[in-house]
Amino acid sequence: MEELRGLVLIGEVIGAERDRVGSAAWLRELVAELDAAYGEQRLAPFGFLQGDELQGLLAAESDPLVAILHAALGPASRPVRWVCVRGCVDPGEGPALERTGQAYAAAHEAMKSARAVRDRLVLRTGRDDIDELLANMTPALADLLEGLTARQRVVARLALIDALRQSEVAERLGVRRATISVSFGRARIQSLAGLVAAIRRVYATESANGSSTGDPSRGTAPASAGAAGGATAPAPETATVASR
Repeated sequence: MEELRGLVLIGEVIGAERDRVGSAAWLRELVAELDAAYGEQRLAPFGFLQGDELQGLLAAESDPLVAILHAALGPASRPVRWVCVRGCVDPGEGPALERTGQAYAAAHEAMKSARAVRDRLVLRTGRDDIDELLANMTPALADLLEGLTARQRVVARLALIDALRQSEVAERLGVRRATISVSFGRARIQSLAGLVAAIRRVYATESANGSSTGDPSRGTAPASAGAAGGATAPAPETATVASR
């Protein structure tokens, strides 16, 4: 059987048991948003089950932070525990919920571990050195996103997903530029954007070597590593923030 590499995303809504109907409605909207955001990078349509879990299957070089930012910076955002694993998946058709393979098994095991220690964001590339770096960076990203107020999420979304300058954010929201400058500072949007960019650079290091065959379920590294300054994974959105 021909080998297929992909990126498996699993998002678990934390506390969904308290409002399964509301969680299901939110996940339905998020699934449609992510299908549109990733477009042709999807190997299968996104899907969700039981009102508490979302699954996606993307091309291996895709950027998982697109999904994480869309979920965290929405107007009715709910807390989500994310596991994103790059690895081998079984060829096939149908939505992400119906697909199988090594990366799926690794993602489900990683979710069990994350749940046990209350990690909120796990990124696995199959290379121990990169995964260790990511594990040191992702808790800070989760903390920054979780700490945003509803108003700050609106501003952060315009800056990080829509890539608007501060002046453009102010115009979009109909407020003074100085007001947005204060919001940027209180929400630590520049720090957030810098951390997102740094995680993307580290994560993309492994994808620079297209022949990598590391197994995320065993944490083994491929025989050779791509250069740290290599090609970055393409992303539908950018985290660059301009202050002008």
